[in-house]
Amino acid sequence: MATITITHTPTDGTLVDGTSRGDGTNTILKSVGFRWFRTLGMWGVPNSRDHQPNRYKIEQARRALADAGHDVTVELDTSFRDTATVEADKAARQQDRADALDAKADRHRRRADDAWDADRRATAALPPGGEPIKIGHHNERRHRRAIDNAHAKLGQAIAAENQATDTARRADIAADAGARRHNPRTVANRIDTLEADQRRDERARDGHTRTLYTTSSGQKVCDETPPATGSYREQLDARIAQRADQIAHWKQVRADQIASGEAGNYSPATIAKGDQVRSRFDDWCTVLRVNKKSVSVETPAPFGGRMIRGTLPYQSITGHRPTTTHLDETG
Repeated sequence: MATITITHTPTDGTLVDGTSRGDGTNTILKSVGFRWFRTLGMWGVPNSRDHQPNRYKIEQARRALADAGHDVTVELDTSFRDTATVEADKAARQQDRADALDAKADRHRRRADDAWDADRRATAALPPGGEPIKIGHHNERRHRRAIDNAHAKLGQAIAAENQATDTARRADIAADAGARRHNPRTVANRIDTLEADQRRDERARDGHTRTLYTTSSGQKVCDETPPATGSYREQLDARIAQRADQIAHWKQVRADQIASGEAGNYSPATIAKGDQVRSRFDDWCTVLRVNKKSVSVETPAPFGGRMIRGTLPYQSITGHRPTTTHLDETG
């Protein structure tokens, strides 16, 4: 039996210290959602860095390990790093990953070049002119070996080429991760998601009343959720505080993008019925109705078919053509 410590910190996430190979903890931890981190040589919870601890999963692990006879200690740090620091750290790790994949792609490319050279040599060793195998000839076995060798070298070269291409693709994806994360539309969607999650946690913390249905006499039947208490309230408070910092950070990023012209600042105050708006696919649409979060639009169908109607969120709008009437009204 082992003395095991489950810790959680903002910089390292949730990790398990004190396990050893063959002590049976691998089966236990894997069953409750922990994963083996090869580079650290430790078990831990995936994607737990710079998140509040998953107390439910940690408690599951503690109970399962204790039931197996292990002495388990849990140490949780619920503080959080400011979002600017987290994003800088994340960008540095992503750059390290991109550099490592670039180096790996170069190694695979050199191996692929060597494999193609070996394929060319093996092909050159074949009898010229595609000479068929002479059954019973004293060179028959050598001829067959040469064909088998050329075939094997070709397969190795193709495999090496595919591996080099795939690694280069992964390196490009890693290098572009920062740009994708700060794409104006992605930033706007992230803010919406964070604010929705914040409202949900605030309702859970403060309590709320929900109308289930209204009777025929007009009486409302409601379901009342009381304010959270105890450790659950502490968890909600910690999540809300951390998310508030994230919302403030990304709103500033969004404001900077609008100020620089990288992102449009479209809302019900700037778009009116009859205006033309363009989506990220560069299709101009006519605004039919202005909503709180989006505009209802229609666009001509290809080949002269019926008009196509849909909705377009404000963060997806990349261009705006006001009507003359709207320009006159707004000055």
